[in-house]
Amino acid sequence: MHYIIDRRLNSKKKSTVNRQRFLRRYRQHIKKAVSEAVDKRSITDMDKGEKISIPAKDISEPVFQHGNGGTNTRVLPGNDQFSTGDRIPRPRGGGGGGGGNGEGASDSGEGMDDFVFQITQEEFLDFMFEDLELPNLVKRQLAGIEEFEFRRAGISNEGTPGKINIIRSLRSANSRRIALTGKKRKLLKVLQEELATLEAANNELDYDRIRALKQEIDELENKIKRVPWLDDFDIKYNLHVKHPIPHSRAVMFCIMDVSGSMDQSTKDIAKRFFLLLYLFLKRNYEKIEVVFIRHHTSAKEVDEEEFFYSRETGGTIVSSALNLMADILEDRYPPNQWNIYGAQASDGDNWNDDSAICYKVLTERLLTKLQYYSYLEITSRDHQALWRAYEKVREDFPNTFAMKQLVDAADIYPVFRELFQKKTA
Repeated sequence: MHYIIDRRLNSKKKSTVNRQRFLRRYRQHIKKAVSEAVDKRSITDMDKGEKISIPAKDISEPVFQHGNGGTNTRVLPGNDQFSTGDRIPRPRGGGGGGGGNGEGASDSGEGMDDFVFQITQEEFLDFMFEDLELPNLVKRQLAGIEEFEFRRAGISNEGTPGKINIIRSLRSANSRRIALTGKKRKLLKVLQEELATLEAANNELDYDRIRALKQEIDELENKIKRVPWLDDFDIKYNLHVKHPIPHSRAVMFCIMDVSGSMDQSTKDIAKRFFLLLYLFLKRNYEKIEVVFIRHHTSAKEVDEEEFFYSRETGGTIVSSALNLMADILEDRYPPNQWNIYGAQASDGDNWNDDSAICYKVLTERLLTKLQYYSYLEITSRDHQALWRAYEKVREDFPNTFAMKQLVDAADIYPVFRELFQKKTA
């Protein structure tokens, strides 16, 4: 019987295989801890690793042991207090306490510590986005690609010394020698057998034939030796050709209402959602661009700092932001080259007459070009005209448009998972 032991080590000198097995076994504990961490973390810590705590009772292994009963004889050295037949009382209190949650010191002197380990940033994001997918995911090529990679494309008879394929060259040389000397070797074998027969007979009448055979054999052997072991046209080279590196890129539009009704806590909830979406897109596309659009009565494209922290306020006209997004798409992001995603956060306020315009802009100028558009209404109040207009949009574009309501930060991660839950066939 053969045993294969995997002794490959990762950079931290731990078994990568065993670690993956451990993560699979305690997946439910880790997913719960990750979900709780997302709710508690600050925005800047969203993409870091996490310490996971698992109760010791959940990682215990089954063991075989002797049951009670039978006769046991023990020798306890240094005993000056007990005699045969005495009963030794169980120790009271003072047992090893544990640092676990709810499994610490007890009146029976028993306790259990939680098992704590660290998962990496990549593992944290894997669990955070597990079972999620981007609707209508498309991999579009970059226009004007400038990056290439060399790929193997077979064997060539020409090339540089550094690309010589030794095995194929030796195989070619061996094939050539066999082809050029095959008939000679067969004839040589026949002559050698005849010579051996005549020499064994030791007949004086055959001496002339023996000399002729030896001369013919020498000539054949010399001809075979004159065939070069390696010729120039035997040498084969690895052929590499340039292939463009396939890229995929996406642009993410973040649209946020910054009117007077949007306080800083509401903006912080919106920022958390935008960050989750950005991290999720990064796992599906190699190149991501983010466009920030803030609006009140008018809209403008800004950088991230101004998007989240500028104190400019005013009324609310949502269509100004949607029209600006459509203009930017036409100017900089052709739909045939970019995967386009939009996310809008608002508290639901809008001029009543403007909600119908929003419906028209979304259905006529945007959603036919987008992979996905999500609208978040961050409020605990009743829905207003904007929500009702967007409900009509959802009816017309059920696979491209989604909308959800958030009340506080605890709703962010559950709502995000609802929006991007993997569809079952």
